[in-house]
Amino acid sequence: EVHLAESGGGLVQPGGSLRLSCAASGFPFSSKYMYWVREGPKRGSEWVAYTNPSGDLTYYPPVVQGRFTISRDNDENMLYLQMNNLKTEDAAVYYCATVAVPTERQRGQGTQVTVSS
Repeated sequence: EVHLAESGGGLVQPGGSLRLSCAASGFPFSSKYMYWVREGPKRGSEWVAYTNPSGDLTYYPPVVQGRFTISRDNDENMLYLQMNNLKTEDAAVYYCATVAVPTERQRGQGTQVTVSS
């Protein structure tokens, strides 16, 4: 059974940084593409980063390109998202997931990111 547990969210001022973490278990993490997906009140659900199984390829949409960095530690079954220069429109619940459009079974419980002055 896929189990994903996100952490690291919180309140940050515009321009600030946060690092999200995701602990994965119950599936062959090191052989899976992994995604960070967010759900916000205005933008709905969108993927913001994904990486290939080895972690040497990463992909971002233009809205976060240059500000977000996804990484993984396959030895520890961990996925990370470093978010810099956060904007108010980045506020959302962030999920790690095994697909770009996950069902509830394919993502964690989420971690809230609030960007406000």
